[in-house]
Amino acid sequence: MDAADLRIFSAVARSGSMSKAAAELGTVQSNVTARIRALEERLGVDLFERTNRGATLTAAGLRLRPFADRVAGLLEDARRAVTDDGAPAGNLVVGSLETTAALRLSPVLAEFVATYPTVDLSLRTGTTQELIEQTIERRLDGAFVCGPVDHADLVAEPFFREELVVLTAPDVADFEALARQGGLRIIVLRAGCSYRQHLEALLARRGIAGVRHLEFGTLEAIVSCVGAGLGVTLLPEALIGPVWRRGRVRVHHLPPGEGEVETVFIRHRDAYASSALRAFLDCARPMMARRAAE
Repeated sequence: MDAADLRIFSAVARSGSMSKAAAELGTVQSNVTARIRALEERLGVDLFERTNRGATLTAAGLRLRPFADRVAGLLEDARRAVTDDGAPAGNLVVGSLETTAALRLSPVLAEFVATYPTVDLSLRTGTTQELIEQTIERRLDGAFVCGPVDHADLVAEPFFREELVVLTAPDVADFEALARQGGLRIIVLRAGCSYRQHLEALLARRGIAGVRHLEFGTLEAIVSCVGAGLGVTLLPEALIGPVWRRGRVRVHHLPPGEGEVETVFIRHRDAYASSALRAFLDCARPMMARRAAE
């Protein structure tokens, strides 16, 4: 068992497919399949269950995966550390909530790209749950997510706080009364969205459970459906004015403290913090602090 075997194993485990792992690694499927079979023969156990739908880890594979991921991460960190001469350059992959990207990141990205043209910056949006998983797996150098985040493998740095508000159709004068009527529908992003979790918890505290969910893939679709009276949602108050025209929805403020959330930047505790990542955070901190104070 060598590092190359473990890198291939990790790619298959992560993607759930020999063909997807081959594409990720820049090789052919037959090579990936042969290396996995050879690894299984050397270890004397099956690491994957093969089906027409892909490859899933066996119990032995699940036990091997954290060690394989750790080795792959260490090797990548070693390569980055050796080639990092202190001048920000190379690849930098940052994750963000859609709302943070829309509200806060545009000026940060513009300044960073102009200041450090030798950095190849990629921004990936997702839910808090998705971004946490990708950071743990070291597929992201770091990500802006909704806090608090308490995980042994992650370091979280607070960046700013903001208020969440309930949005309803324009003709709804009292959200609390609407919620008590029963039959409430909440319009949300996919599972793992932090705002969805906050809304479900808010309703649970009011004794409202078993609400119906309507899931949409974009914030614009969510707001449009809320405005049409299909249900309610929860979003940062700062997003309403800059992004959508006032009057499309009604904004309902929550009691003090109930709607306040903190956005944090997470990174893997053991991952190498490159010069590019450090420069990005140095750029983001003052700019986001100024925007949060506005």
